[in-house]
Amino acid sequence: MGRFLPHPDDVPVELTLLTPECISRQQLHSISLGGMACNYHRAWRHGTALQIRMPTVNPDLRYLGYVAWCLRRKRGYLVGIAFVDEQTLFTARMGEQVCQIERYCRMHDSHSDLHDNQALALEWVQEHADEFSHDTVRRAFAQPVLD
Repeated sequence: MGRFLPHPDDVPVELTLLTPECISRQQLHSISLGGMACNYHRAWRHGTALQIRMPTVNPDLRYLGYVAWCLRRKRGYLVGIAFVDEQTLFTARMGEQVCQIERYCRMHDSHSDLHDNQALALEWVQEHADEFSHDTVRRAFAQPVLD
């Protein structure tokens, strides 16, 4: 199974149940390419189909994923959401990249100056974009075949 990218806590995520779809634990383990992990206020059953949205990033963008694991935390749950096709994984990683860039800009307190934000975004991309690249997704996609 691929790796799960941590979703930043300061970017709201909405998880919506897609009924009655579900995927078995064995099937999810053998076809998951990895996904994202986010903190959430409630638990989800393993294999449950979810729609994932990040309305502050792009209200129209939605991903379909399946709950790979759900861990209880002091304040809520850490939910691992797996993606089972290469295109969804790649699209979700691009969305996560946007979240990470926005977070990076806020951490450097650029005061919404467009030029500063663009420079910080470019800096982040130069340092981290390879983790989100299409080649990285392809390697994750090929990995289960190699195992």
